[in-house]
Amino acid sequence: MTEKMKALVYEGPRSMEIREVEVPALGEEEVLIRVEKAGICGSELSGYLGHNSLRKPPLIMGHEFSGIVEAIGSRVTRFTHGDRVTVNPLISCGRCHFCRSGAAQLCYERKLLGAHKPGAFAEFVAVPEVSAYKLDDHISLEEGTFVEPFACAVHVCRLLQLSPTDRLIIFGAGPIGLFTLQAAQVYGLRDIVIVDLNTSRLEIAQELGGIGVTGLDKLEDSLKRSGFDAAVDAVGMEVTRSRCVEVVRPGGRVVFTGLHEADSKLPINHAIRSEVQMTGSFAYAPHDFEVALRLLGEGRVNLMPWTVDAPLEEGSAWFEKLISGPGKVAKIILSLR
Repeated sequence: MTEKMKALVYEGPRSMEIREVEVPALGEEEVLIRVEKAGICGSELSGYLGHNSLRKPPLIMGHEFSGIVEAIGSRVTRFTHGDRVTVNPLISCGRCHFCRSGAAQLCYERKLLGAHKPGAFAEFVAVPEVSAYKLDDHISLEEGTFVEPFACAVHVCRLLQLSPTDRLIIFGAGPIGLFTLQAAQVYGLRDIVIVDLNTSRLEIAQELGGIGVTGLDKLEDSLKRSGFDAAVDAVGMEVTRSRCVEVVRPGGRVVFTGLHEADSKLPINHAIRSEVQMTGSFAYAPHDFEVALRLLGEGRVNLMPWTVDAPLEEGSAWFEKLISGPGKVAKIILSLR
């Protein structure tokens, strides 16, 4: 194996270039993955613009990915050369209370590939053995990149404790909003409302079986009066966070997962008087990741019809396209081969 590899390196706001960098060293309990496909996440767009404190240049981003095991460390037992895998990119200590109780996403020592450590917009990436998961033969490498963002949606729905009769509204028809729509459908929910100003994304939501609207004024009066049982903010702006609190019924549940704005004012007195339950949702627990992989294998989630596969060399151009408006596209996958 050569000691150098190509990588798409974030070098500053709106600056990404293909560079030659060193292949990562392989630890005893790590697997070296030859990256095949890597998705672009919305959080990476804010990083690209210089608005994300976690992503500091120079950095190789990329945490939604799949590939082939190229080499294994001396203490690795679960994998062999040639295995097709996807990866949980949230690496935790494995020893603390949170890790031992199944909530590794809350570990104080957690590190994210593509933010704290070099990520998957490169030919190779080294990851702990425990972070890798084999892909069934019928799951494509493109679909393997969906597991990570879908796991976020699985976690959101688990926190909401959904039941089939719940009325759910989702603010944001980006990938996480669309994946949350599909995860909620697995719980048996129907007539799920999804709100966004992007009419192209709303078309995708409608084709997935959701009710897509550009504003609450488009909803039936009966639904607006009765309120929703649950709401999800997959945007992260003050206006959408506040709307979530306002539209749920007394005793309703709200999950905030969008990270666009760091701070927001909320109608707290209304939340108190209506006993609105508000919860943050960060990433996913290992169990959520495993559930997402299983559901994907069962064909319960699909964004492939609205996904574009592009060469890594076009990565910077696609970041710009996603910022300016991609049209009727839900996901961009960068291909390394």
